[in-house]
Amino acid sequence: MSRYLLIDVGAGTMDVLYFDDDSGVQYKSVARSPVLYTAESIAGIPGNLLVTGKEMGGGPVTDILKRRAREARVVMSVSAARTLSHDMGKVRSWGIVVVEDEEAEAMRNDELYHAVSIGDLDMERLKSIVAGFGVDFSFDIAGICAQDHGMPPSGVSHLDYRHSIMKLKLDECPFPHVLLHDRDEVPPTLNRLKSIADSARGIPAAEVYVMDSGMAAVLGASMDIHALGKNRILVLDIATSHTVGAALDRGEIAGVFEYHTRDISLPRLEQLLRDMADGRLDHEQILREGGHGAYLRRPFGYDSVEVIVATGPKRALVRESNLPVKYGAPLGDNMMTGTVGLLEAIRRRKGIGPTWYV
Repeated sequence: MSRYLLIDVGAGTMDVLYFDDDSGVQYKSVARSPVLYTAESIAGIPGNLLVTGKEMGGGPVTDILKRRAREARVVMSVSAARTLSHDMGKVRSWGIVVVEDEEAEAMRNDELYHAVSIGDLDMERLKSIVAGFGVDFSFDIAGICAQDHGMPPSGVSHLDYRHSIMKLKLDECPFPHVLLHDRDEVPPTLNRLKSIADSARGIPAAEVYVMDSGMAAVLGASMDIHALGKNRILVLDIATSHTVGAALDRGEIAGVFEYHTRDISLPRLEQLLRDMADGRLDHEQILREGGHGAYLRRPFGYDSVEVIVATGPKRALVRESNLPVKYGAPLGDNMMTGTVGLLEAIRRRKGIGPTWYV
């Protein structure tokens, strides 16, 4: 069981890692994210749209479909419409017609519409990327991570709900890899990850796993050479859309917070790191500021921190930090943080011994 395909589906990029345990061979690609690629493709299709497929990352796709619905007819299947919102009433309020999946499929031959299928995994595009590596599109294990807010009950904030899902799992087992799921074990409420797991059946692999990208990045950053041999560390993944910070004590999650990258300043980020280590994070306050919240389990004090490692495409935010931040690069590549976390989570789940990510 040595040939891995790891995919980190982000808001700005899709990062792909091929890793062979036996030979140590690794190939990497940083491609345009599915949400940007899909939004750009839709923008180039004129007129009425019939959109089918599965829930994927929203953002630009949501924006382009809302604009199109103001000038043409847009029909979406329920499964695809969850990309825009889990509240179908809200989707319909934007002028989009939502129909059951079966009805949408029956409309695919209707000449009034240009049919578009959406999803986080475009198998033909993925095959093309792997072909560029010069290896067969066949693997022992595949892993995919993405951010999933979950499908909250009525009246519950999706931001708070995402935090509560993480807290529940970390209370049971305080290690990042607990957020990894076998493709047949994804909780129904994690609809985006479940959609990815379903799409991943097109990947020829004996085993497929999916994981929350925030925890994958935390685990990947903790595998950086700067953290090697350190017990009490702080890690930051400053990604295109979200920033995740975590405190780890001998590999256990001691605390974690999550923020929208666009809303965070360097002084606020520095304060959050200190407060997390000292046990002063306020979940409700972070929610009021528009963040996803915070989880504190066993703070160890900022004075005990041995290293702070920053990764992510937007990590230039900490370039002028007053804190002793080290730029991380697991497997020698900052952009592979999530895929390395996926790989390590799978290895831990399977009881495979440690490897070097340098």
